[in-house]
Amino acid sequence: MALSATLPPLQLDRSRHAAPQVFDKLREFIVSLDLTPGTVLSRTDLAEAFGLSQTPIRDALIRLSEEGLVDIYPQNATVVSRIDIKAARQAQFLRRSIELEIVHQLASRSDPLLISRLQSHIDVQRANRGADQYPQFIAADRAFHRDMHEAAGVSALWELAQRYSGHVDRLRRLHLPESGKAERVIDDHQRLVDAIAAQDPARAQDVLRQHLSGTLNQIDEICRNYPDYVLVGQKVPG
Repeated sequence: MALSATLPPLQLDRSRHAAPQVFDKLREFIVSLDLTPGTVLSRTDLAEAFGLSQTPIRDALIRLSEEGLVDIYPQNATVVSRIDIKAARQAQFLRRSIELEIVHQLASRSDPLLISRLQSHIDVQRANRGADQYPQFIAADRAFHRDMHEAAGVSALWELAQRYSGHVDRLRRLHLPESGKAERVIDDHQRLVDAIAAQDPARAQDVLRQHLSGTLNQIDEICRNYPDYVLVGQKVPG
């Protein structure tokens, strides 16, 4: 079966450079597990699927390799990488360190517009908790955390953390279908917004610590359930 037949529609904005768009789409497919660990990515198939030459495909795959999301074997194949547990832990450490400072700052002042924006993302998540609505749920989750970065004036740190987040994001995607997981995410977000609105920095940090520990606390179970998807060794991307 051609690779294009296993993917969602691949449409590009022809007014923009192709390689960054190919990178974004392939990264999205990998993180969402539409492209599972071990999937072979043929440059020829991808070029045909995107309607491009192989040059932007190659450039996109190199960027994915730099993030540790694909393994490139010269003159052989490019394969979607397994989920690196050590890399996931380091990415989570980075994100937690940044967001603990962010929520402390946000909870130290009054910002009704931010509270309204964050609440709107929670409302979207509540409306998209079903198994067939995970993309919308995850998009709202990302928007929630991105808005906190922007409100704190550190949006560049969101982009930094995202460059290292591919492995932990895939773990979250495997963990999300667990019974009650989506509801716990929503509850954590609501408690975090409530703490920020109450201008209680210590409580906001406590909620965030708990919120960001959920998936990593379940790593052993995830590894047992998806042994072919994970790598528990010492490889770190980039």
